[in-house]
Amino acid sequence: MAMQRALRAYLEVLRLVRHLPPETRPYYCKYARENFVNYRDLDESASLDELLQRAYAHSTWVLDKYAVDQLAANKLKQICSN
Repeated sequence: MAMQRALRAYLEVLRLVRHLPPETRPYYCKYARENFVNYRDLDESASLDELLQRAYAHSTWVLDKYAVDQLAANKLKQICSN
């Protein structure tokens, strides 16, 4: 279940990358993948919750940096706050 939740969050982060300027997308796709791969063996749900909250916070920061409406991250917020 934890792995499924992490995968849903990863897919949603990749969807959010589509809202960014085209020249930034490869960087943020690679950045997201590297971060999710680094923690793929995480078992503790408390640690997963913390990492997903950080993923959400970082995603909203990036959206704000490029003046993308943070409402685009609502689905990620739902996934990360479960």
